[in-house]
Amino acid sequence: METVDSILDLVVQNPPNEEFSSADITWSKIQKDKDQTDDVALIPYKRVEEFIKGECSKVECPTRFHIERGRKRPKGSLKSYQSDEYLEYRLYWCSFGPENYGEGGGILPSRRYRLNTRNRAARPQSMRGCTCNFVVKRLYARPSVALIIYNQRSHVNKSGFICHGPLDGDAIGPRAKTVPYICNETQQQTMSMIYLGIPEENILEKHIEGVARYCGSNKEVKSFASQYVQKLEMIIKRTTHELDRDDQSSIRLWVDRNKKSVFFYQDSSDTDSFVLGIQTEWQLQQMIRFGHQGLLAADSIFGISKLKYPLYTLLVFDSNQHGLPVAWVITRSFSKHDVYKWMRALYDRIHSMDSSWKISGFVIDDAAAEIDPIRDVFCCPVLFCAWRVRRAWHRNIIKKCCNIEVQREMFKRLGQIMYSVWSGADSVDAMEEFVQDFVDQTAFMKYFKACWVPKIEMWLAAMKSLPLASQEACGVIEGYHMRLKLKLFDDSQLGALQRVDWLVHILTTELHSIYWLDRYADDSGLFQTVKEEYMLSTSWHRALLIPDNAVNFDEKDHLFAKVVSQKDSTRSHVVWNPGSEFALCDCEWSMKGNLCKHVIKVNMVCRNSSKNELPMSFQSFRQILNTLWKKPQDDSFELDQSMAWCTQLHEKIQGLVELDSSNGIGSLVGTLPVKWVCKRSRTVAAKPPNGQSLLAPCSKRLPAPCSRSAKRRKRKKVS
Repeated sequence: METVDSILDLVVQNPPNEEFSSADITWSKIQKDKDQTDDVALIPYKRVEEFIKGECSKVECPTRFHIERGRKRPKGSLKSYQSDEYLEYRLYWCSFGPENYGEGGGILPSRRYRLNTRNRAARPQSMRGCTCNFVVKRLYARPSVALIIYNQRSHVNKSGFICHGPLDGDAIGPRAKTVPYICNETQQQTMSMIYLGIPEENILEKHIEGVARYCGSNKEVKSFASQYVQKLEMIIKRTTHELDRDDQSSIRLWVDRNKKSVFFYQDSSDTDSFVLGIQTEWQLQQMIRFGHQGLLAADSIFGISKLKYPLYTLLVFDSNQHGLPVAWVITRSFSKHDVYKWMRALYDRIHSMDSSWKISGFVIDDAAAEIDPIRDVFCCPVLFCAWRVRRAWHRNIIKKCCNIEVQREMFKRLGQIMYSVWSGADSVDAMEEFVQDFVDQTAFMKYFKACWVPKIEMWLAAMKSLPLASQEACGVIEGYHMRLKLKLFDDSQLGALQRVDWLVHILTTELHSIYWLDRYADDSGLFQTVKEEYMLSTSWHRALLIPDNAVNFDEKDHLFAKVVSQKDSTRSHVVWNPGSEFALCDCEWSMKGNLCKHVIKVNMVCRNSSKNELPMSFQSFRQILNTLWKKPQDDSFELDQSMAWCTQLHEKIQGLVELDSSNGIGSLVGTLPVKWVCKRSRTVAAKPPNGQSLLAPCSKRLPAPCSRSAKRRKRKKVS
């Protein structure tokens, strides 16, 4: 917004619309005081009424404006005057203010009397303390021109909250005291169904079922439920992410209003970077539920080229091994200092709810990620997931190479570079040989040299030093990544990508509701359609539905495998380089650069074959065990410590294998050893006699005999 020194620099604006509002005017800023500026604009004086009508008819805040204060001067009364002197002065105020007659409100100190509220607003009985107001000055020097000075353009109260209109969360409708009780679970279920686009009849049916659990079923409950659903739909459709035109101010307002959902906030300054950590109360519950003694995974640097600030997501694996987002961090800073601060804040928040909470491991997907804060805060091993490398190479090979045979060979050779970490081959020589053999693929080589040659050693070093996550974990993280990408990078929202408040709004409303309904469908057994989509949301779970006899290998050299389609038995998909994470399939999903179910299924069948390479995660695990076996010397403490670690690891793996192979947890409970528990000791110390310390030995004393009157009082109390 342009800043001007004088109103003489302003141009008179005359929008062509019959009625126009502040959105149709280009505003400028003018310095009022040292620390305060106002939005100003010039319009023809004869069009002031049309401007006021346009301001009253806004969809997001319908209202009326009343004249709070007015003054007039006769012409020729001033001998000398400035450019902003008025001939007529009027202060227009939103009719939902300035007083607040609601709970906790009162008359402004400057107002000595209460104005007549009849016919002032859509709801004249509810003055909510709205601070929206503007001044109209008919200029003394130019009577045909009006100067509009907007002091507050948003319809908010003194605390910065929206206080009226469809965006007001407390303005669901009249008769609020007679509405049946609606628990948070029912309200969240209804909101999630609205965000998913489920028909209104189904939403109303499920909402009535939820309300009937607490209030019973009758005609009044059904009528109130119908009104509630309709008004909740209206509020959701009209809700906007823009709390303020300035993005930074808008996000500050959101943080002030949603303190329960923010576990860390650091505003940008000369010394600090912008960091916003979001975790709703439901996400906190899921992190405690599924994160304890489980894995925590990270989908990092999402939207680094499109969003204003990249998105960092923490995932837990639920009971069905699906990725569940339990925290979002929006920041551009990945320095050790900032990462430590928000991780420590998240860890302290969880431990305030459950002090025994602890994770078994932390999965990262970026070789440049800071590992020290993870080890210091969570005190757990760090695993590395290479799905991001595979996906980037896969997508660019499909995009930049036209020949299918060249695509297969290039992807296979890139896989050999990654496998060289454990095969003993020199990765630098393998990479130079790869560049020389495919020098004619100029488009891909230009991308590869610019993006990966400078940092390939860093990624290989991370794969060599850290244990690798399994292919199932890669599929889960990639599945969440794709779901997030489809939700955020919608074509209709591309104009808002550079606003943080839009990103926060999408995460905490639509995406949060989708995952909430997924878990609710799985726990309650309702919403079978949603549950089926949720169960098959990852390529790993879709691969489990393919039978082994649907996979047929090449009889000669096992160069490829054919997977028969389950929908159409006459079709089959060809998987080249079977048994490797760098296998390439000709299905539509794989041609988009994704890890498809056919590749995972072929690798499942090949894992017991000696002709194919072992998975990278298994090779990493075997290397760790070999290193652990070679390290200790005979008859040393190192041998004892290594033996203890190996025994503990063997017991955990054996327990997981038994749980996975058993029909239920009930069959394992009977085999557990009996644990004898000592009788619980006294936890509250007896009150010592007067003047006697707890440490001093107390002498044995006989109880004093009670008098008859005292016995009678005791009998009366008992009776």
